[in-house]
This record gives sequence, structure tokens and C-alpha cells, in this order.
Amino acid sequence: MTCSIVVGGQWGDEAKGKICSYLAVTDKISVACRAGLGPGAGHTVVYEGRDYKLRQSPSAFINPNTRLFLGAGVLINSDILIEEITRLGIEKRVGIDPRATLVEPHHRAAEVRDANLTKTIGSTGSGHGPSLADRAMRRARRSADEPQLQDFLVDVSKETNACLDRGEQVLIEGTNGYLLSVLYGTYPYAVGKDSCASTAAADIGIGPTRVDHVIVTFKAFPTRVGPGPFPTEMSADEARRRGFIQYGTVTGRPRRVGEFDFGLASDAARVNGATQLAVTHLDWLDPGCSHLSMDRWNSDLRRFVDRLEQACNVPATLLGTGPDTHHIVDRRHTL
Repeated sequence: MTCSIVVGGQWGDEAKGKICSYLAVTDKISVACRAGLGPGAGHTVVYEGRDYKLRQSPSAFINPNTRLFLGAGVLINSDILIEEITRLGIEKRVGIDPRATLVEPHHRAAEVRDANLTKTIGSTGSGHGPSLADRAMRRARRSADEPQLQDFLVDVSKETNACLDRGEQVLIEGTNGYLLSVLYGTYPYAVGKDSCASTAAADIGIGPTRVDHVIVTFKAFPTRVGPGPFPTEMSADEARRRGFIQYGTVTGRPRRVGEFDFGLASDAARVNGATQLAVTHLDWLDPGCSHLSMDRWNSDLRRFVDRLEQACNVPATLLGTGPDTHHIVDRRHTL
């Protein structure tokens, strides 16, 4: 039995989708569960020359033998989810917890009307906040109430725990990042719920004693979409000069870019209870690392990884050296 949770250690965009897709293929994951927020959190998977943009489906879909669950804690936009299921051809593998809360058109309209959310906080307009508010007031509709989802309803907690009882591999994919948590992030410039590993487990309905690994994922150069504190932010001109210009998966907004913050990384590792670290976009710091074994990386890049491990007191086991699922240096069995 192995249960792993993958969460973000910064402001999202850490390439959690890449890490999850790699684990799905490499570790022969039986069940992959999407936890976290909802359709406003986009993940990208690059696999066999194709880019897949996901807003609801687990990134482990690329393994055709993996069942794909969305837990009770996830917000569901049924139209977006059905479109993804059809586009990806995963109809027979998807299970949605009947207790998951729906995001409906009136939630999205309410968010757009709320100047604090749209102007001050810079929300994505996906309707998360109003949907969460309706859930708190016990008036939200759930997946069990949505006709077009009836064929996909599954008790995700029961099925996932049964999978663990059989000794199979389970992967839980968080969304957003530690610094966007409404509890531990840069409040009020945060998402509407906690985005840490403990909440990811609760979203799926497994207890903390069932979790074996917590993989906190970092981007070698942190990015942030929308307003809020960013202590190490570089100027747009500097980001452009270094080739770091990127855009949000869901919003299309340009991402703010900064230098790596080792102090905040240490905080993320502590609060999430990290047992492993993943670092992505290392090839943006040194393109040469994509084609070399780690012992031939330049000394600055190796020192960067060493410094991160020392700051967090956790091993960096998965090192992303390119956009594709398989562009990973996997150190899990050598450290």
C-alpha cells in the first residue's frame, strides 16, 4: 500500500500536473484522485508531443489503467467536466463523489459582480467563492443532484480506502499552492479554501494515517497570477530578458515572476509535512540539464538543489528538466 499526495509549495503553477502524470505512468497508479478547489485551477500535461489543459480531471489520465476520481471536497462545474471527459475519452474510468459541491451559473455571475473578488483579489471568475459560501450555508446543490453526472457517481472515500486495503497505489493531486491557502497563504490574496496536504486527504475521504508520502512541488522560479505579496518578484523587463514570460492556464493572464524564496519553501515543507520535494523548470535555469545526467549539471544548479534540501530538511527526489511527462530525474531510489 502506498498513498502519495502531491501539492504545490508556492502560488500554484508549479507543474503538479507534470509530476502527477509522471507518477501515474512510472508507479502504475491504480487510483488517482483530484483534490483541492475546482475548475479555476488549471493543470497542464505534456505527453508524447501533445499538450493537455485540464481544469477538473486528474493529470494521471494518461495511464489508461488508472481510475480517475474527484473527491467530495472538490467543486464541480458539470459542463466543464463533461467536456473534458469526452475530449479525453475517459468515460469508463471517471468516478465523482456524490457529495461534491456544484459550481453553477449563478455562482459565476455572483463572483463577476463582486468587485472585491474580481478587482482586489483577482479571482478567476470560476465561481468558487460563492459556491463554497453556499456549501457553508448548506444550500448548495451536489453532484448527486445533477442529472448529467449520474452515471459517474461513486463513493470515492469508500473506493479509495478499499484500494489501499488491497495494497494498491493511490495518488492524490492537489490544486493551487501553499501560498494561496486561505488559512496559510497571503490572505486575503488567496483562494477560497485551504490548499495543503491535510485538506487534500480530507477532500478524498482518507485519514492521515493512510498517507505515506507528501510531495511538495516547487518551481525553480516562482510565479504568481494576480495581485498580492511577492517578496522576490523581479521586474517584467528582467523576466522578459531571462525568457521567463508565462501565462496562466485558466485565465491567460501573464504570470509575475520572482527569484526562489528558500524561507517560504521551508514553511511550505513544514506545514504540509513534506516527505519528498519535487522541483520543476530547472531547464529554464540551465537548458543544458535536459540532456545531461545530474552529476554533469553545472555547479550552480547542483548547489540550488542542495540548498533547497538543506532549507527544508527533505530530499529533492523528482527534478523536472523539461516540459514532457518523462523529463524527470527520479532520485527516489538513489538517495
